[in-house]
Amino acid sequence: MKKRICLRYLLLLLSLVTPLPLLADTLSIPVGDQGDPHIVLPNRGESQKAVLERFGLPDEEHPAVGKPPITRWDYREFSVYFESGVVVDAVRQHRSQYLKDLSPTPKEPQ
Repeated sequence: MKKRICLRYLLLLLSLVTPLPLLADTLSIPVGDQGDPHIVLPNRGESQKAVLERFGLPDEEHPAVGKPPITRWDYREFSVYFESGVVVDAVRQHRSQYLKDLSPTPKEPQ
């Protein structure tokens, strides 16, 4: 008898809990402006020397961290990640639309 009552409560509980995921809303958050898609980025597998010859000196060079050593070079429009002197990834810099609107505009000659 107790088994039947427990089974009924279990079935009732399952019937109440099962539809809960169906009530969830889908929330879409726009990623925003991720930089100019036409910017040429270094290719995976390129050496630091090849990147240096192709793009020049970085604006900022971060020291290697971790094992294997990961180094980051920051350019104006993108960052390059190196592992043991070889490109593992290159990503565009996020440019906030708000900051773009605040950037000074060139003044016209008077």
